[in-house]
Amino acid sequence: MTVWTPTDDGFADLTSHDTFSNGAPHKTFQRLRNEDPVSWTDWDQGEGFWSITRHQDITEMNRNFEVFSSARGIRMEDQTYEEYLARRTFQETDPPDHMKTRIKVAKAFSKPVVAGFEQDLRDLSNQILDEALSTIEFDATKAIARQLPMLMLGRILGTPEEDLPWLVEKGDALIANTDPDFTDHVLDKMTTDEFRMMPFNSPAGAELFQYAKELMAHKNATGDTNGVLHLILQPDKDGNTISEEEFRNFFCLLVAAGNDTTRYSIAAGLQAMCHQPELLGQMQAGGDDLWELAPDEIIRWATPALYFRRTLTRDFEAHGKIMKEGDKALFWWISANRDETVLEDPMRVNLMRSPNKHLSFGQSGPHLCLGMWLARLEVRVLFQELCKRLKSIEANGEHKFLRSNFVGGIKELPVRVQLK
Repeated sequence: MTVWTPTDDGFADLTSHDTFSNGAPHKTFQRLRNEDPVSWTDWDQGEGFWSITRHQDITEMNRNFEVFSSARGIRMEDQTYEEYLARRTFQETDPPDHMKTRIKVAKAFSKPVVAGFEQDLRDLSNQILDEALSTIEFDATKAIARQLPMLMLGRILGTPEEDLPWLVEKGDALIANTDPDFTDHVLDKMTTDEFRMMPFNSPAGAELFQYAKELMAHKNATGDTNGVLHLILQPDKDGNTISEEEFRNFFCLLVAAGNDTTRYSIAAGLQAMCHQPELLGQMQAGGDDLWELAPDEIIRWATPALYFRRTLTRDFEAHGKIMKEGDKALFWWISANRDETVLEDPMRVNLMRSPNKHLSFGQSGPHLCLGMWLARLEVRVLFQELCKRLKSIEANGEHKFLRSNFVGGIKELPVRVQLK
């Protein structure tokens, strides 16, 4: 298995989306962890930032939300306060405001509620695999990894199934807004100022918002309470309701994050099976103990959210560096998830890894991923059903990554399979 990306000499430009077009620059992150774990980067398209690359540092700083605030945005890009207010979701707030929104929808994504989706997921997985495995050569991202989260998205949102391809297309345009394969408005290749008040600085945000308004009008008129959207619209204990702008941004977040992150976790797991053939046999022989652990390892391997940004509310010293109030700090989850001091042999997939201290879900801080139980269940069920059918799976050409330093994912994964 290739450990380092071919173009990574240990000094990759982390500000460049092109750097990540061959996968994350793991050699650069290893050097930073070893030599400069709190490192400053100048940026010609905005204010510079600190890169935090060690697992322990990220864990501790992520917990310290009073100093490392989410309430100025979670991406590298600069934005005015006006733009921040227009685009923010509850991801981009700190406690106690963060918890006010989170509490409204947390029940819908809780472990017991998500467990009730298992049979639906198993039925959907088999439906998808029937179609995908009708041929022995195909793009596994498009035929398998993209399909399951998309179909589940409809059940979570309570949207008509015929609308799902369009919703996913718009979600891709939002979260992969730096990849010309997914959007005509590539963030760093053109002026997108006219969309600066839209989620992800994208015109797709306006289209999704209009869809959400029409969907909720229909639900209100018919009394349809399927999905989680009606929960976010309910008044809180003080009688306050979510604003139209907040609802728009929450809907866009669900469409984008609720689909893409699981898709790219599944794609990464399929890629690992191609390069570590022993994984298929382990899955086929595995019992409850393996399937309890394997989803987290696949999600660690994928790390779909490469980093989240925080902004310092006061000066803070770490490793002899003074990070100043107002500075941006990027928590590189992808680096923490390959930290050799915490994870043994992190450049290989170990389905029985335990403990698995990966940070793909933002563990240790208040922003623990709302959809983590659903992501784990989707990954587990899909791979359980897939391994039953396969004799082998191998790469059938070069896989291609997203052009993004924010979302890590394999957008094309040609494979060849042999069926049992």
